[in-house]
Amino acid sequence: MKVDTGANCLSSSEDLAFLRLLQLADSALPIGALAHSFGLESLVAAEILTAGKLPDFLTGYLQDAGMLEAVACREASRLARPQTENFPAVRWIEINDCLSALKVARESRAASAVLGRNFLQAALLLGDFPVLREAREASLGSASLIHHSTAFGLVSAVFGFDENRAVLAYLHQTMASLVSACQRLLPIGQNEATGILWNLKAAIVETAERSTALSLDEANCFMPLLDWGAMEHPALATRLFIS
Repeated sequence: MKVDTGANCLSSSEDLAFLRLLQLADSALPIGALAHSFGLESLVAAEILTAGKLPDFLTGYLQDAGMLEAVACREASRLARPQTENFPAVRWIEINDCLSALKVARESRAASAVLGRNFLQAALLLGDFPVLREAREASLGSASLIHHSTAFGLVSAVFGFDENRAVLAYLHQTMASLVSACQRLLPIGQNEATGILWNLKAAIVETAERSTALSLDEANCFMPLLDWGAMEHPALATRLFIS
């Protein structure tokens, strides 16, 4: 029997990329994601967000905030395509600055930037990646923030991950982190949390698919209640989360 070694090598390469993507998309990756609620803590404290409302709230989050982050993730990913000779540092800064401008609440903006910086730094520790170094240096030189979604997209492209899978992984990680935060804020058990995240997967796929047709100039996010929650967070009497 003749063995197709070429196909086997390709399969092994894809499997390795898949495993690496799983690790980077793990909500337990040590970048500080578990320390942020992105305003949810304020909404729970004000009794606006309850366990019963959580599935619909997270679906709405995906449709607005998730869509914006998915588009930014895609645009950052495309900066490191194999055919790109020189890293477009100016465009990298523009994407992050645009995302900063669209994040109205300082607390959410700062949280996204902390996670983005930590994620990029974690990726740089995994090997020698000139594009990632250039991206970090360009942002430092311009005092521009590095957001989590853009860092995830850029790192995914440099590591050779498929763009669509990278976007799906980023959105899934985001939802997993938010569900985890709500487990500490609301009377939600492990089984219920598992069910909520499981049922969100179709909405994650839909959001990722819709993001393919948009540019960052066309994407928008209108979630004033979430912005209020983020802005109100520093004034809470007691806090479990940083944001």
